[in-house]
Amino acid sequence: MVDYTYVGRELDLFAEASVWKSHLRRQVGPFLGPEVLEVGAGHGGTTRVFCSPGFTRWVCLEPDASLAARLASAIDAGELPACCSQIVGTLDQMRERAAFDTLLYIDVLEHIEDDRAEILHAAEMLRPGGYLVVLAPAHQWLTSPFDHAVGHFRRYSKASLRAVGPPGLDLVRLAYLDAAGLLASLGNRLVLKRSSPNSRQIKFWDKWLVPVSRVVGPVIRYTVGKSVLGVWRKP
Repeated sequence: MVDYTYVGRELDLFAEASVWKSHLRRQVGPFLGPEVLEVGAGHGGTTRVFCSPGFTRWVCLEPDASLAARLASAIDAGELPACCSQIVGTLDQMRERAAFDTLLYIDVLEHIEDDRAEILHAAEMLRPGGYLVVLAPAHQWLTSPFDHAVGHFRRYSKASLRAVGPPGLDLVRLAYLDAAGLLASLGNRLVLKRSSPNSRQIKFWDKWLVPVSRVVGPVIRYTVGKSVLGVWRKP
Protein backbone atom coordinates (compact mmCIF):
# COMPACT_ATOMS: atom_id res chain seq x y z
CA MET A 1 0.00 0.00 0.00
CA VAL A 2 1.39 3.41 -1.01
CA ASP A 3 1.52 5.86 1.88
CA TYR A 4 -0.19 8.96 0.48
CA THR A 5 -1.22 12.17 2.20
CA TYR A 6 -3.30 14.75 0.37
CA VAL A 7 -1.62 18.15 0.70
CA GLY A 8 -4.70 20.28 0.01
CA ARG A 9 -7.00 21.65 2.67
CA GLU A 10 -9.79 22.93 0.46
CA LEU A 11 -12.08 19.89 0.52
CA ASP A 12 -13.99 21.12 3.56
CA LEU A 13 -14.35 24.59 2.01
CA PHE A 14 -15.75 23.29 -1.26
CA ALA A 15 -18.04 20.87 0.57
CA GLU A 16 -20.11 24.00 1.27
CA ALA A 17 -20.56 24.64 -2.48
CA SER A 18 -23.96 22.95 -2.72
CA VAL A 19 -25.18 24.92 -5.74
CA TRP A 20 -22.08 24.03 -7.76
CA LYS A 21 -22.22 20.36 -6.83
CA SER A 22 -25.90 20.16 -7.72
CA HIS A 23 -25.20 21.84 -11.07
CA LEU A 24 -22.36 19.43 -11.72
CA ARG A 25 -24.57 16.48 -10.78
CA ARG A 26 -27.01 17.50 -13.52
CA GLN A 27 -24.18 17.71 -16.04
CA VAL A 28 -22.75 14.32 -15.13
CA GLY A 29 -25.97 12.48 -14.25
CA PRO A 30 -26.69 11.06 -17.74
CA PHE A 31 -23.36 9.21 -17.64
CA LEU A 32 -23.70 7.56 -14.24
CA GLY A 33 -24.45 3.86 -14.59
CA PRO A 34 -25.66 1.42 -11.91
CA GLU A 35 -22.13 0.65 -10.66
CA VAL A 36 -19.75 3.56 -10.16
CA LEU A 37 -16.11 3.85 -9.11
CA GLU A 38 -15.35 7.33 -7.78
CA VAL A 39 -11.58 7.82 -7.90
CA GLY A 40 -10.15 10.22 -5.32
CA ALA A 41 -13.39 10.42 -3.35
CA GLY A 42 -11.81 12.43 -0.51
CA HIS A 43 -14.06 12.53 2.53
CA GLY A 44 -17.20 12.09 0.42
CA GLY A 45 -18.18 15.67 -0.40
CA THR A 46 -19.04 14.78 -4.00
CA THR A 47 -20.41 11.37 -3.08
CA ARG A 48 -23.05 12.96 -0.84
CA VAL A 49 -24.49 14.89 -3.78
CA PHE A 50 -23.95 12.44 -6.63
CA CYS A 51 -24.88 9.12 -5.03
CA SER A 52 -28.45 8.08 -4.29
CA PRO A 53 -30.15 4.83 -3.21
CA GLY A 54 -30.92 4.05 -6.85
CA PHE A 55 -27.38 2.89 -7.59
CA THR A 56 -26.42 -0.77 -7.31
CA ARG A 57 -22.83 -0.11 -6.18
CA TRP A 58 -20.82 3.03 -5.54
CA VAL A 59 -17.17 2.41 -4.64
CA CYS A 60 -15.22 5.34 -3.16
CA LEU A 61 -11.49 4.95 -3.83
CA GLU A 62 -9.24 7.26 -1.80
CA PRO A 63 -5.45 6.95 -1.24
CA ASP A 64 -5.27 9.25 1.81
CA ALA A 65 -6.00 7.06 4.83
CA SER A 66 -7.25 9.92 7.00
CA LEU A 67 -9.73 11.13 4.36
CA ALA A 68 -10.81 7.55 3.70
CA ALA A 69 -11.43 7.06 7.43
CA ARG A 70 -13.77 10.06 7.46
CA LEU A 71 -15.59 8.60 4.47
CA ALA A 72 -15.85 5.19 6.13
CA SER A 73 -17.30 6.80 9.24
CA ALA A 74 -19.94 8.56 7.13
CA ILE A 75 -20.89 5.25 5.50
CA ASP A 76 -21.08 3.48 8.87
CA ALA A 77 -23.23 6.29 10.27
CA GLY A 78 -25.74 5.93 7.44
CA GLU A 79 -24.97 9.39 6.05
CA LEU A 80 -24.49 7.83 2.60
CA PRO A 81 -26.66 5.27 0.80
CA ALA A 82 -26.17 1.58 1.57
CA CYS A 83 -24.74 1.01 -1.92
CA CYS A 84 -21.60 2.94 -0.93
CA SER A 85 -18.36 1.26 0.07
CA GLN A 86 -14.85 2.58 0.62
CA ILE A 87 -11.38 1.38 -0.41
CA VAL A 88 -8.06 2.90 0.66
CA GLY A 89 -5.66 2.94 -2.26
CA THR A 90 -5.16 3.86 -5.91
CA LEU A 91 -6.52 2.48 -9.16
CA ASP A 92 -3.43 0.38 -9.90
CA GLN A 93 -3.93 -1.44 -6.60
CA MET A 94 -7.39 -2.69 -7.55
CA ARG A 95 -7.71 -6.16 -9.04
CA GLU A 96 -11.12 -5.74 -10.65
CA ARG A 97 -11.25 -5.37 -14.42
CA ALA A 98 -14.19 -4.26 -16.59
CA ALA A 99 -16.19 -4.08 -13.39
CA PHE A 100 -17.90 -0.67 -13.50
CA ASP A 101 -20.40 1.23 -15.61
CA THR A 102 -18.84 4.61 -14.76
CA LEU A 103 -15.43 5.75 -13.58
CA LEU A 104 -15.61 9.21 -12.08
CA TYR A 105 -12.75 11.70 -11.64
CA ILE A 106 -13.99 14.95 -10.11
CA ASP A 107 -11.09 17.39 -9.64
CA VAL A 108 -8.68 14.46 -9.30
CA LEU A 109 -6.76 13.88 -12.54
CA GLU A 110 -4.74 17.09 -12.12
CA HIS A 111 -3.28 15.61 -8.91
CA ILE A 112 -1.92 12.55 -10.74
CA GLU A 113 1.52 12.98 -12.28
CA ASP A 114 1.17 10.33 -14.99
CA ASP A 115 -2.33 11.15 -16.13
CA ARG A 116 -2.07 9.20 -19.38
CA ALA A 117 -1.24 5.95 -17.60
CA GLU A 118 -4.07 6.57 -15.14
CA ILE A 119 -6.62 7.08 -17.89
CA LEU A 120 -5.46 3.98 -19.78
CA HIS A 121 -5.91 1.98 -16.59
CA ALA A 122 -9.33 3.54 -16.04
CA ALA A 123 -10.47 2.40 -19.48
CA GLU A 124 -9.65 -1.20 -18.52
CA MET A 125 -12.02 -0.94 -15.56
CA LEU A 126 -15.03 -0.04 -17.71
CA ARG A 127 -17.66 -2.45 -18.93
CA PRO A 128 -18.70 -2.14 -22.60
CA GLY A 129 -21.05 0.81 -22.88
CA GLY A 130 -19.60 2.39 -19.73
CA TYR A 131 -18.47 5.98 -19.29
CA LEU A 132 -15.26 7.63 -18.14
CA VAL A 133 -16.06 11.07 -16.70
CA VAL A 134 -13.33 13.62 -15.93
CA LEU A 135 -13.75 17.11 -14.50
CA ALA A 136 -10.59 19.17 -14.06
CA PRO A 137 -9.51 22.79 -13.59
CA ALA A 138 -9.14 24.59 -16.91
CA HIS A 139 -6.46 26.78 -18.51
CA GLN A 140 -2.78 26.52 -17.68
CA TRP A 141 -2.58 30.33 -17.76
CA LEU A 142 -4.82 30.41 -14.69
CA THR A 143 -2.22 28.56 -12.61
CA SER A 144 -1.90 30.31 -9.23
CA PRO A 145 -0.32 29.70 -5.81
CA PHE A 146 -3.53 27.83 -4.98
CA ASP A 147 -2.74 25.17 -7.61
CA HIS A 148 0.72 24.60 -6.15
CA ALA A 149 -0.64 24.56 -2.59
CA VAL A 150 -3.06 21.71 -3.32
CA GLY A 151 -0.70 19.60 -5.41
CA HIS A 152 -1.86 20.24 -8.98
CA PHE A 153 0.55 19.04 -11.66
CA ARG A 154 -1.33 20.85 -14.41
CA ARG A 155 -4.53 22.44 -15.63
CA TYR A 156 -6.27 21.32 -18.81
CA SER A 157 -7.65 22.87 -21.95
CA LYS A 158 -10.16 21.07 -24.15
CA ALA A 159 -7.28 20.10 -26.41
CA SER A 160 -5.04 18.72 -23.67
CA LEU A 161 -7.88 16.82 -22.00
CA ARG A 162 -8.88 15.36 -25.37
CA ALA A 163 -5.25 14.31 -25.88
CA VAL A 164 -5.17 12.13 -22.74
CA GLY A 165 -8.36 10.33 -23.73
CA PRO A 166 -7.81 6.57 -24.00
CA PRO A 167 -7.64 4.99 -27.45
CA GLY A 168 -10.62 2.82 -28.24
CA LEU A 169 -13.08 4.99 -26.29
CA ASP A 170 -15.40 7.45 -28.00
CA LEU A 171 -15.41 11.07 -26.84
CA VAL A 172 -19.06 11.95 -26.27
CA ARG A 173 -18.76 15.30 -24.50
CA LEU A 174 -16.09 17.98 -24.09
CA ALA A 175 -17.15 21.26 -22.50
CA TYR A 176 -16.06 24.15 -20.34
CA LEU A 177 -18.17 24.75 -17.22
CA ASP A 178 -18.58 27.77 -14.91
CA ALA A 179 -18.06 30.74 -17.22
CA ALA A 180 -18.70 33.29 -14.46
CA GLY A 181 -16.30 31.49 -12.14
CA LEU A 182 -13.59 32.03 -14.72
CA LEU A 183 -13.64 35.72 -13.85
CA ALA A 184 -13.25 34.96 -10.16
CA SER A 185 -10.31 32.66 -10.86
CA LEU A 186 -8.69 35.29 -13.04
CA GLY A 187 -9.09 37.84 -10.23
CA ASN A 188 -7.39 35.49 -7.80
CA ARG A 189 -4.61 34.86 -10.31
CA LEU A 190 -3.89 38.51 -11.07
CA VAL A 191 -4.98 40.44 -7.97
CA LEU A 192 -5.43 38.41 -4.80
CA LYS A 193 -2.75 35.77 -5.46
CA ARG A 194 -4.06 33.77 -2.52
CA SER A 195 -2.80 30.23 -1.83
CA SER A 196 -6.35 29.24 -0.89
CA PRO A 197 -9.83 30.79 -1.15
CA ASN A 198 -11.60 31.52 2.10
CA SER A 199 -15.09 30.45 3.11
CA ARG A 200 -16.62 33.81 2.24
CA GLN A 201 -15.24 33.67 -1.30
CA ILE A 202 -16.51 30.13 -1.80
CA LYS A 203 -19.98 31.07 -0.59
CA PHE A 204 -20.10 34.15 -2.85
CA TRP A 205 -19.03 32.13 -5.89
CA ASP A 206 -21.50 29.35 -5.11
CA LYS A 207 -24.48 31.62 -4.36
CA TRP A 208 -24.04 34.25 -7.07
CA LEU A 209 -21.63 33.15 -9.81
CA VAL A 210 -22.63 29.51 -10.29
CA PRO A 211 -26.30 30.42 -11.02
CA VAL A 212 -25.06 32.88 -13.63
CA SER A 213 -22.93 30.15 -15.19
CA ARG A 214 -25.92 27.81 -15.28
CA VAL A 215 -27.78 30.33 -17.45
CA VAL A 216 -24.86 31.50 -19.57
CA GLY A 217 -23.30 28.09 -20.27
CA PRO A 218 -25.93 26.73 -22.69
CA VAL A 219 -26.18 30.12 -24.44
CA ILE A 220 -22.45 30.19 -25.22
CA ARG A 221 -22.42 26.43 -25.89
CA TYR A 222 -20.07 25.77 -22.98
CA THR A 223 -17.13 27.38 -24.78
CA VAL A 224 -15.88 29.31 -21.72
CA GLY A 225 -15.32 28.22 -18.12
CA LYS A 226 -12.90 27.61 -15.29
CA SER A 227 -13.43 23.83 -15.35
CA VAL A 228 -13.34 21.41 -18.26
CA LEU A 229 -15.48 18.29 -18.51
CA GLY A 230 -14.62 15.30 -20.66
CA VAL A 231 -16.74 12.17 -21.10
CA TRP A 232 -15.74 9.04 -23.04
CA ARG A 233 -17.78 5.90 -23.78
CA LYS A 234 -16.43 2.39 -24.15
CA PRO A 235 -17.96 0.72 -27.24
